[in-house]
Amino acid sequence: MRIQKAVITAAGENQRALPLQTLIDRDGQEKSVLGILIEQALAAKVEEICVVVWPGDETRYAQAAGKRAGCVRFVPQAQPLGYGNAIYCAREFTGADPFLHLVGDHLYVNGASKPCAQRVVELAETEECAVSGVQPTRESLLPRFGAVGGRRVPGRPGLYRVDTVIEKPTPTEAEQRLTAPGIRAGFYLCFFGIHVLTPAVMEFLGRGPATLSAALAELARHEQYLAVEETGRRYDIGARYGLLTAQMALALNGQDRGQVLSTLLELLADREMARE
Repeated sequence: MRIQKAVITAAGENQRALPLQTLIDRDGQEKSVLGILIEQALAAKVEEICVVVWPGDETRYAQAAGKRAGCVRFVPQAQPLGYGNAIYCAREFTGADPFLHLVGDHLYVNGASKPCAQRVVELAETEECAVSGVQPTRESLLPRFGAVGGRRVPGRPGLYRVDTVIEKPTPTEAEQRLTAPGIRAGFYLCFFGIHVLTPAVMEFLGRGPATLSAALAELARHEQYLAVEETGRRYDIGARYGLLTAQMALALNGQDRGQVLSTLLELLADREMARE
């Protein structure tokens, strides 16, 4: 299985401006959030990218994609029918092919040389099945994520064969249905925001109004579906101080780390001096 396509969703009415925000990437270059996501997809050896946008946002998004706009197609979500529908809007683009999926209001940062998306894509190609990145997440954050339960794959640390998927479960639901061996009490495997999806997901989304989690729950009943623990961090740039936190994460994992740490220490010192 070769993953040559990617779908980035950015059509949410309240999130549509977030991918257009500008940050300093780890290489010290100023880029839009969308540009950073596109580069992460290309680093995973994807060749074609579809960005699902709010109708009328195509021009602004093409500008935000910059020099990468030539490999990107922009598809509007004609009606605000939710996240699952936004993915389904890219069905003509994906066709009968598996595809990488990223959400446009998150950034993914790790300290390793291999980006998170590349790791998920390589695993999906090796195992020839759908794969979702997940991360142990404390139960107080369950209202923000889809979550999975499953069994560890023997001899493969951090890899699970998924059997249950629930969108934003309650703590009680999670405790009863989303067990995963080796995860500490009070934590559950929640979606990281990076997936490789097979064509069957589009089929399930097309059967009627459905969340991605519902489609993935159906997928788990029909195909092998794996989840892999991600060692990086996901940053919701739509959360309070989310954009600032993502910028700090990029800076502290980038070439300007020393300069940024020095500036932070100066700010803290100035604050302490002002208190005296």
